[in-house]
Amino acid sequence: MTAQTSGLHDHLGYWLRRLSDEVHGRFEKQLAEHGVTVAQWAVLITVYRGDATTTREVSRYVDIDVGAVSRLVDRLIAKDLISREPDPDSRRILRLTLTEQGRDLAPRLAEIADRNDAHFFAALTPDRRRQLEDWIRDLVGVTTPPPGKGSTSS
Repeated sequence: MTAQTSGLHDHLGYWLRRLSDEVHGRFEKQLAEHGVTVAQWAVLITVYRGDATTTREVSRYVDIDVGAVSRLVDRLIAKDLISREPDPDSRRILRLTLTEQGRDLAPRLAEIADRNDAHFFAALTPDRRRQLEDWIRDLVGVTTPPPGKGSTSS
């Protein structure tokens, strides 16, 4: 091995994974206090905000497999946080709706998510945070921010 061989700490991917692990791990512990996983939170908040209302729509919105979303929905139904309701306009479509307990919990979990983001990213100015988000979207291949994310306030 020579001194010119790159090491672990020379790779941006390593640092991105470390940051992701830190942000995710802290958030995961806080959500666990409410009996919800990060993946379940993603479904809950997506349905709560109306960004998607069917399993297929949620799958596209959060970019995970339809089968995985269906299993997450099943777990959320078992926790009495979400339900599948027939669409009045189509007998083939089942809409996801939050139960009363789910509607009460979703905004509290969103506050936890906001505080977690603030914990890790408050040192960034709003402009630098937007720039970081834009760079990440570019690297991931997403050209536009998700609906409702035109500007970030924290």
